[in-house]
Amino acid sequence: MIAALYSATAAGAPGNALHVYGGLGYGHDDNLLRVPDGAPAFDNQFGDSWYQADAGLLFDHTYSRQRLSGHAKLSKVKFQHFKQLDYDGKDFQAKWNWQVGNHWEGTLGTFYNQTLAPYTDFRSDRRNLREQRRTFFDGAWRFHPSYRVRAAAEREKFDYELIEQRYNDRTETSWEVGADYLPPSGSEIGLVARHVKGNYPNRRPFGQQVINDDYEQDEIKARVLWVASGSTNVQALAGWVKRRQPALGDDTSGFLGRVNATHKRNSVLSYKASLWRDFAPIESPLVSYTRNNGVSAGLTWDATAKLKVDASAAYERRNYNARLLPVVSRGRLQDSLRTASVRATWSPRQSVQVSAALAHQARSGSAALGTQQFSSNSIQVNVTAQF
Repeated sequence: MIAALYSATAAGAPGNALHVYGGLGYGHDDNLLRVPDGAPAFDNQFGDSWYQADAGLLFDHTYSRQRLSGHAKLSKVKFQHFKQLDYDGKDFQAKWNWQVGNHWEGTLGTFYNQTLAPYTDFRSDRRNLREQRRTFFDGAWRFHPSYRVRAAAEREKFDYELIEQRYNDRTETSWEVGADYLPPSGSEIGLVARHVKGNYPNRRPFGQQVINDDYEQDEIKARVLWVASGSTNVQALAGWVKRRQPALGDDTSGFLGRVNATHKRNSVLSYKASLWRDFAPIESPLVSYTRNNGVSAGLTWDATAKLKVDASAAYERRNYNARLLPVVSRGRLQDSLRTASVRATWSPRQSVQVSAALAHQARSGSAALGTQQFSSNSIQVNVTAQF
């Protein structure tokens, strides 16, 4: 692979639209399969190491007002002990940022990804590949210097390899319309109406019942981009959300949304923070989604022209849908996830990057759900080159 990459250097010279890239990586996780505290390990082995090789193509070019971009990457991942988890990863994306005249613009794109699904909420030592397909379109008409209307549509499909996880196979389709006010300051204020429809083709068994996880969701949210200063931005998308799951006979609704803030203190330090409260799918054999409340913070330090350090931490509390679990509804149906990571990236040359990362993840667990607490620590080292 390395020989092939170097032979393509001429084709991917700086300034060209097409580039070849590749990478090699090593990682180790001391609790790879997220075994709960006090539980026996799979094959008497908690941690494992893996080796990864990547090769791909990057394309990015602007033709007049039309920008075409995309990438294609193939990966091969091999584990040292749990060899049954070895897999070939795939990652493809194509995007067209289009513009017609001075008033119409938008994006059309497609995405495909095949990777190993996480074991955070599913206890197994078997390989569980997840395929994700996504197609999206959005368009905006700026009919006045200060006003814009928008529309968007998206379809996302997930498929899982293991039979026990195929209850989480799903297709989610969404449509939205909105309008924005664009003041001269560069800020934006708007309103978004969105409808989401989720279809789960495989019914989920629970006791003597079979559960239909199909749902529909309606949202009315305010969208705000506040350019507080040249170095501080605040983005918010929040409002009223109503979720209906016909098989359950009732609705779930409330105020949900996300707020992101970024601040660049100087040319060396920048900060970011997020707050959210939203519905999210979960790869669990018991339930299909949770309502999450979370907070995160991050820091980027450009130590030198060639060395950058990123650090982040997040806390998320997950509230499960108790109506799916009448047998255990007397227990506490929530748990929490805590994550923290730090990554250093060194660029000895413009086309070469060497990175090292440390990460920590922990779950509090819920006895009623059988999601016991666990913790894991991991390290990854990667070398990538672009030609």
